[in-house]
Amino acid sequence: MIKFSILIAHYNNYDYFKECYHSILRQTYQNYEIILVDDCSADESYQKIVALTKDDSKTKVFRNEENSGVGYTKRKCVEMASGEICGFVDPDDALVENALQISIENHIKNNVVTYSSFYLCDDQLKPIRTFQHSRAVKNNDKKFFNVFLEANHFFTFKKEAYDKTVGINSELTSAVDQDLYLKLYETGSFKFINIPLYFYRLHDKGVSQEASKKKKLNTNWHQVILESAKRRNIEYLYGKKIDVIENLPEFLKVKQNNIITKIIRKFL
Repeated sequence: MIKFSILIAHYNNYDYFKECYHSILRQTYQNYEIILVDDCSADESYQKIVALTKDDSKTKVFRNEENSGVGYTKRKCVEMASGEICGFVDPDDALVENALQISIENHIKNNVVTYSSFYLCDDQLKPIRTFQHSRAVKNNDKKFFNVFLEANHFFTFKKEAYDKTVGINSELTSAVDQDLYLKLYETGSFKFINIPLYFYRLHDKGVSQEASKKKKLNTNWHQVILESAKRRNIEYLYGKKIDVIENLPEFLKVKQNNIITKIIRKFL
């Protein structure tokens, strides 16, 4: 029976984590472990999580020696995992009750990744709508950089595929998921599950939602795409040398959002 490693990079999020944790306990597929790495929370979240999970043999809680950032913490999560399949769940989000079951069922031999549609939710985790950009992506496309976030939550991957990469960049403080996605894209096929499996909470403290962090996010995203292009031996994108493009995410959004590419994305 396949073992699933649910990976949680945690920082100052205990109140939301309780809901996340209970959504995992309710999973229809029960051969899982929870690997939670706390990045030196400053609000006693770590101690509360240890107390909450102390009688749960499936949950393993670790703590960084010092606050090290999300890239370092997520990389450590994967390193500590023992399951054949892994998937990150943010501590302020949650899973639908059959998320693990459906993901595993779609991990056929040739797939290294599954990802699904997901719900955008209010701060009480009540669904507002599904994320509109989730869709199947073309595999083996050197110019795929996920700039429209087609591949997103609930994202699960074979550990053996991850081990073929250099791993998550531990220096990143944002765009960490994009770094993971693009590296795994280079190892094998992605499979889209057109069913919402994940509840994504919209709230003021969300990393991707804080205006003060958006500039840093875009800088790291540019770096991730640039490194991906160089791994793929791409020197030019749409006639322009990649080293002189100042903002790769925005450049690619413009170049890949013409009428032809819209039609292609729609019918993939």
